[in-house]
Amino acid sequence: MKLLNIITALMLLPMLITGCKSSRDHVYLQDMTPGITYPMNQRPEPTVQPDDRLQIRVTCKIPELALPFNITGNETSQGYLVSQNGDIQMPILGTIHVAGKTLEEVQEIVKQKLVAGDYINDPIVTASFLNFRYTVLGAVGSNGQFVVDGDRVTLIEAIAKAGDLTSDAKTDRVAVIREEADGRKMYIHDLKSTDIFSSPCFYLQQNDIVYVEPKEKKDEKTENRSWQIATIAISAASVISTIVWATK
Repeated sequence: MKLLNIITALMLLPMLITGCKSSRDHVYLQDMTPGITYPMNQRPEPTVQPDDRLQIRVTCKIPELALPFNITGNETSQGYLVSQNGDIQMPILGTIHVAGKTLEEVQEIVKQKLVAGDYINDPIVTASFLNFRYTVLGAVGSNGQFVVDGDRVTLIEAIAKAGDLTSDAKTDRVAVIREEADGRKMYIHDLKSTDIFSSPCFYLQQNDIVYVEPKEKKDEKTENRSWQIATIAISAASVISTIVWATK
């Protein structure tokens, strides 16, 4: 029986040590109150940029008329690649400039060309992104570029997809770097605050870069390490006391 108690105590030691490691859980939106409505900016429509891939489908009352304007087979999943000049090449319609346009504007341009060329009188055009992408870097579980279906991704969702924040993340220093008409601009967010709901970056746009700043102060790291060591020592002492008790 004594031997069984000793073995049990030794088996508990790794579990206690593991449980003493600092948690990387963070409390988001600390000032959010249940039942309260928090206003936020209207989600901006993403615009097309070079290297985007678009899926454009043309339909009408007579399906045969729309067939020449749709790509088929394996090319359907690849869509139309936007060139560095911001153009795509559509069957029959030729070169169409789409850079800087919203998906709704792209649909309208294609529709007008179909009607103006007397190809289809009542076309229905739908456009969507095939490679809506953004990048997450810094103090998160997994750094890298992410590609999602559709075009609706919030800042919190992006961090969750990247494996959540690490234990050394600064929750009040989460940056979104965005390409705008006059250049790149950085927006700083505090994930503990509901102010992010009203941020223009709460909904990410194509090619946004999310950067979570890590803690860099040496004294903070030393303090955390000391606390871990102290906690592990206490746990080890508890196990040793258990072993001593079991051998009596």
